[in-house]
Amino acid sequence: MNTPAITEREITAPVSLTRDRGRLNPDAVGWTRAPLHDTDGIGTGLRLLGRNKRWEYWAVTTPTHVVALTISDIDYAAVNGIWVLDRERGTEISLDAIGPFGRGSTLPGTLAAGPARATSKAFRIAVDEVAGGTRLRAEAARVSIDVVAALPTGHERLGVVVPWTDRLFQYTVKDVARPATGRITVDGVDVPVPPGDAWATLDHGRGRWPYRVHWNWGAGSGRVDGRVVGIQVGGKWTDGTGSVENSLLVGTRLHKISEELVWDYDPTRWEKPWLVHGERVDLTFTPEYVKEVSTNLVAISSATHQAFGTWSGRVQDESGAWVRVADVFGWAEDVRQRW
Repeated sequence: MNTPAITEREITAPVSLTRDRGRLNPDAVGWTRAPLHDTDGIGTGLRLLGRNKRWEYWAVTTPTHVVALTISDIDYAAVNGIWVLDRERGTEISLDAIGPFGRGSTLPGTLAAGPARATSKAFRIAVDEVAGGTRLRAEAARVSIDVVAALPTGHERLGVVVPWTDRLFQYTVKDVARPATGRITVDGVDVPVPPGDAWATLDHGRGRWPYRVHWNWGAGSGRVDGRVVGIQVGGKWTDGTGSVENSLLVGTRLHKISEELVWDYDPTRWEKPWLVHGERVDLTFTPEYVKEVSTNLVAISSATHQAFGTWSGRVQDESGAWVRVADVFGWAEDVRQRW
């Protein structure tokens, strides 16, 4: 398997994502094991109206349910939502709210620098850093959530800067396998959040994007052979930039995978297995449920196919040893955006 290897620089000290007038700081390009980037410059200086995108996406997975919370400001609008999947019944609850020019969203300039909030007539979402982790809360007519995503000592989180140009670039933090505990209530029924078998994953984004983009993202969290295993893979949107968002978490240690992976799947049959492979990755994703969302709001449109299911296969760690992946629950998605 000959997939393009990427030479990436590990950043180990705090750095600003932007420089004067909001352009990309060349010193910020690279990857980190912890959030070290100051992203307060997004939305200031070189404004580029419509290109600034900021969001926090949290997903909590349990043996019976998936809960996803979205707080975002994509310049044109705030796009916020609560989504709940009952894995046993194959049913979902979907609540969305769009506010013009970011109305309804409050986001800190930099990760963990303040609270994140979404408010609408139908629901409220709150994300706060607390002792030992991050507290996720949401309230709606049919759903109530109060979950803490623990941050274990030494737990490493992948941060990557993806540069298209010095005016268009993205900083992402993909934080998988955060142990989740707390309370989820759906239609008045408490949903177990079993310690040791429930996980939270964060997709944090701050950047300035091209108008059209196509991406793949896959993530999974679980235990294999007595160890915590977290899967993080992506593609298409990073191709040709010199950066990739691929990694393996084993226990609390992050193993960076610096190659452009190949994604094989059937866009006419999303329920079929997806294959993600490269020199150090050989994974099969088997869907159990496919979420399909399509929007067209003139300036903004999107087509999302997000499959939930299990990852199996193997991934090579930094020492060269192969790590077995078996029945690790998560998702794989294909998203096309015009925004």
